[in-house]
Amino acid sequence: MAPMKVYGWVVSPWMARVLVALEEAGAEYEVVPMSRSGGDHRRPEHLARNPFGEIPVLEDGDLTLYQSRAIARYIFRKYKPELLGLGEGGSLEESAMVDMWLDVEAHQHEAAVRPILWHCIINKFEGRDRDQGVVDESVRKLEKVLGVYEARLSGSRYLAGDRISLADLSHFSNMRYFMATEYAGVVDAYPHVKAWWEALLARPTVQKVMAGMPPDFGFGSSGNIP
Repeated sequence: MAPMKVYGWVVSPWMARVLVALEEAGAEYEVVPMSRSGGDHRRPEHLARNPFGEIPVLEDGDLTLYQSRAIARYIFRKYKPELLGLGEGGSLEESAMVDMWLDVEAHQHEAAVRPILWHCIINKFEGRDRDQGVVDESVRKLEKVLGVYEARLSGSRYLAGDRISLADLSHFSNMRYFMATEYAGVVDAYPHVKAWWEALLARPTVQKVMAGMPPDFGFGSSGNIP
């Protein structure tokens, strides 16, 4: 069976979400590198894969998928369903918790973190001004989110229960860049969140993917920027 293909630039947090899933699953895959600055995602051949002109895109035989969380779910359904709360040792309740916290990550956590990454890291490399008001508001939102996480993680080792799942792993890519900003110390106020984050960082799969994610999003080392 041919390895799966993943199209994108490895510094992207959305690409990293998929790469961590592939590594956790032990799946064979090939990264097809693309250049955002070169406009590869707007070329007809890529728009045929994803009409929205975004990355990552996964090809597995005749199947083509986009949207990083959907791709990660597919990978785990195929190779490692226990990371979705399914399969041996799983339950309907556990899988529902994975789904719920994955939605929290998408709609609460990323929504708070993403403006911080853009204004604190990306804007200065793209020649745009930093809006400190946006940053301050986003930090306040993140603190509220982390307070909810702290309460949850004080009673369970991971977000969906006592086993690691996609709900946890999905946070890595955005958190990696947030922790490279001057606001990384915010996490220190939440000891259970900090321990959870450190446990994610200790995973060999995460370390492998993180090696391709320089703190400056690759602006200082390559044109393959997110």
